[in-house]
Amino acid sequence: MHFSSHLWLTATVGVLSATQSSAECTREGLLAAADSYLAAQVAGSPSSLSLAPTNFTYLQNNKVSNIATGLLSTPFVIDLNRSSTDTQACASYTMWISASGNKPYVVSTQIRHLNNDTLSISSIDTVAATTGDLFFDAKKTLSYIRAESWSSLPTASRPTRALLKSVGDAYLDMWTNATAADTIPWGTQCERVEGSMYTNPCGASLPHGGSQKANGMRRYVIDESIGSVQVSCQFDSLGVWPDSHEIRVEGGKVRYVHTVTVLRGVGA
Repeated sequence: MHFSSHLWLTATVGVLSATQSSAECTREGLLAAADSYLAAQVAGSPSSLSLAPTNFTYLQNNKVSNIATGLLSTPFVIDLNRSSTDTQACASYTMWISASGNKPYVVSTQIRHLNNDTLSISSIDTVAATTGDLFFDAKKTLSYIRAESWSSLPTASRPTRALLKSVGDAYLDMWTNATAADTIPWGTQCERVEGSMYTNPCGASLPHGGSQKANGMRRYVIDESIGSVQVSCQFDSLGVWPDSHEIRVEGGKVRYVHTVTVLRGVGA
């Protein structure tokens, strides 16, 4: 059977479009992209990243910024890092701590991909805390988080996506909703690290409303396999502060809480 060149091109484009639209966002692909981000950060070379040729966005401390002059343009010694994945949103979350370099940092970064294409990064969204930010002490933070266990959970005991999102939202709602704290399933051994301030158990000394402004700009990375929800946001309840909250749920109870809160605007 003979196809005209026009028909052949139309058919080929249709097959490629169908293939792209049905592509699966995989954990392996997300982790590979996260690893490329870490390598770029260590080298201080954002040009090494495979960024989307159009509509790429770089956010640093909740402000659209120039990736070529942002935090990624500075090489760092990374003492600890960990990444989680969200295959439904085709996004990843990476935390890294530099406590031994010239300028200490604790950083939370979301990476997102369009059309399930993990070979191309559509956005990098970083909350970066350093000296002068809330309870900041990178060496203390490193010591606390290094002692934690974030291994994968057995399939049968993994929390649902809906539960994880509700826990993340309830935590951020505690400053405006007097009953939000009581809806969170606190574990008896829950550990909270806010900057470098350590609290155990997590269910003690919690806010019960009082602020009139809800924490906004919420962006989520939810990983059921490790029971985590991470939310980048603006901590409007207390100030116009870039913020990251990460929570791990084990056995239906909150086990770990991490917060990174920046008391400044955009900048390295």
